[in-house]
Amino acid sequence: MSVVYDRVALIGLGLIASSMAHAMRRSGLAGEIVGTARSTETRDIARELGFCDRVVDSAAEAVKGADLVVLAVPVGAMGAVAAEIAPELAQGATVTDVGSVKQAVIEAVGPHLPEHVHFIPGHPLAGTEHSGPRSGFAELFDNRWCILVPNGSDAKATARLTRLWEGMGAHVDVMDAPHHDLVLAVTSHAPHLIAYTMVGVADDLSRVTDSEVIKFSAAGFRDFTRIAASDPTMWRDVFLTNKDATLEILGRFTEELFALQRAIRTGDGDHLHDYFTRTRAIRRGIIEAGQDTDAPDFGRSGQHDKA
Repeated sequence: MSVVYDRVALIGLGLIASSMAHAMRRSGLAGEIVGTARSTETRDIARELGFCDRVVDSAAEAVKGADLVVLAVPVGAMGAVAAEIAPELAQGATVTDVGSVKQAVIEAVGPHLPEHVHFIPGHPLAGTEHSGPRSGFAELFDNRWCILVPNGSDAKATARLTRLWEGMGAHVDVMDAPHHDLVLAVTSHAPHLIAYTMVGVADDLSRVTDSEVIKFSAAGFRDFTRIAASDPTMWRDVFLTNKDATLEILGRFTEELFALQRAIRTGDGDHLHDYFTRTRAIRRGIIEAGQDTDAPDFGRSGQHDKA
């Protein structure tokens, strides 16, 4: 692969940003990678690991001369970061992000950016339950999807960012922001909320069963609730900024759940069998699409970096 961007600035150095750095290095996609994070500890770890060419102390310093700026901070912090970096953004630079919601990012970031930059929100559909700079690895995006929201940006700038993500191993699709937020409410946001809820139920029950619910958790419970170990700051921001779509999907989920409750209560085996048959076919479709395999876990553990 050839260099796509001469200088990439990573604002925030958690799982996604550190994995981007590793993936860009693997394929030679960036001439220079400059990183920064809010906490001194995170910056020191990034320097120790060496996945950035330079680690600097502020976002404003990091973006100087960069032709790509990646906002990899919680959604709730993006507006303030955009305001900080705006005066230092280079002519023609592209600003993107990796947040799980898109309309809220556009509303928070867009007003701060000067007209001479391209703003192309993005969302790589990849991750693990780990966080922090130690958790990143180059293979995170392999055969995963990255959604871009051009938001009226120049087609050449979007094509260039697409080349970067494809060079990092991802497939790229384009959506508008409201559609993205609805799709992700179904495929990610509501499932995470349900997983958090199930862990809460198990914790409540463990108080009256001498912790047996936790101790004897079967594979189904462990696999289903693995995502409840994800970063709480990020997910707090996701639910607060994608509220309408998430509530709509939770309402539909509740209706489906009530129907299953009724079938169990009335002994309607045909309904249960038909429902499980249909949903199993959907699950098999996910497997056939190659999206069922978790990203490799190489035993990395991370510390959350809030900015």
